[in-house]
Amino acid sequence: MNQREKFSSRLGFILISAGCAIGLGNVYRFPIITGAYGGALFVFLYIAFLLLLGLPVMTMELAVGRGSQRSIASSFDVLEKPGQKWHLMKYMGIAGNYILMMFYTVISGWMLVYFFKYLSGSILAYSTAEELGAAFGGMVTNQGLMIVSTIAVIVICFGVCSLGLQKGVEKITKVMMIALFVLMIGLAVYSCTLSNAAKGLKFYLVPTLDGVKDSGIWTVVSAAMGQAFFTLSIGIGSVAIFGSYIGKQKSLTGEALTIMSLDTLVALMSGLIIFPACFTYNNGVTADASTVGASFLFTTLSSIFNGMPGGRIIGTLFFVFMIFASFSTVIAVFENIMSFWLEFTKMGRKKIALINIVLMILLALPCILGFGIWSDFQIMGKGIMDLEDYTVSNVLLPLGSLFYVIFCTSRYGWGWKSYFEEVNAGKGIKLPKWLKPYLTYVLPIIIIAVLIMSAF
Repeated sequence: MNQREKFSSRLGFILISAGCAIGLGNVYRFPIITGAYGGALFVFLYIAFLLLLGLPVMTMELAVGRGSQRSIASSFDVLEKPGQKWHLMKYMGIAGNYILMMFYTVISGWMLVYFFKYLSGSILAYSTAEELGAAFGGMVTNQGLMIVSTIAVIVICFGVCSLGLQKGVEKITKVMMIALFVLMIGLAVYSCTLSNAAKGLKFYLVPTLDGVKDSGIWTVVSAAMGQAFFTLSIGIGSVAIFGSYIGKQKSLTGEALTIMSLDTLVALMSGLIIFPACFTYNNGVTADASTVGASFLFTTLSSIFNGMPGGRIIGTLFFVFMIFASFSTVIAVFENIMSFWLEFTKMGRKKIALINIVLMILLALPCILGFGIWSDFQIMGKGIMDLEDYTVSNVLLPLGSLFYVIFCTSRYGWGWKSYFEEVNAGKGIKLPKWLKPYLTYVLPIIIIAVLIMSAF
């Protein structure tokens, strides 16, 4: 295997790891379900579950990555004891990364198309959510356009990875993430100056029991638990890879807290952008938390942009923000895929990138065709994109997280002692030893409950 690369700075590690976690769901889904399930009360539960569920599993992924100096493709081979079969998890992890990109690259292509629609002003011809819904439907069924936009995403992001960890992934993702935060702050400040911003912020930030009364306390709790679990993209090794690129100068609990905080900041800030705009130009939030999807960006939000003064500029900047959010995830996962090939072959980055560009285009085609000639294809009532999303989000992420927890805490895996030493190596916040009973016995039960709720 080629000599392992390293990040040039801690900032690079933090921003790229956060970029992997920060995705499109942070921007459109989090604020909507927050509003539907109790506002600030939901946010409190969400943060609590992040600490109880997301943080421990993230430290385990990072510890396995740093301890093995490998991706999920071979990390368990390195750390498992003789005769154990943990290395079989590699197949689930590799599959999870590819399946995730099979539909995520397509959605990222939508962001590119809408950026150019706002840049050119062509989208301003539509004013209502219904008209924009029809325009969105016309876009996703335009097979040629979808193929071109998806290819553009794949070529750009694998092109970044082909340049190397420091010169490509780290250098470019740093710029994208900093720009993302600048755009996010600028859009939030602008949104908070709108005429009905105060009503939107009250709806978003002041705790009420309305969501609990309407949905039931268990629904609210389970929604917060699910959002906290899935927002960090833990369970398929997409975070572990970045642990393999760092040294032991910093403890992993502190690093995981920093990554999680940035991810949460983007989710919270997105609400500051969306709710004031919704209450000013859309008479309040009308999206249903149980059905809202990526189309919300292209219908409801686009109708708001098209109805506000300077909406063309705001819409353009918003979709630049969305491109940075989606591309940061794609580049991070592509880097994980790149690492698989570097560990298994003697090929260089550029050759691996070329092979995977072709492979990824072919793998993305079913999702694209699922909106066209394969639109009648369904399994369990789900189309191709929804099926791919369900497989990753509802099955592979919680199942993979469960395996990581058992591997790191059980004597039949890597074991508590090895995990505890690795996660606490370096300066910074330490994982307390008294958490061992919770991480060993309680956390697996909670993850199993999440798996059952999400899968069924």
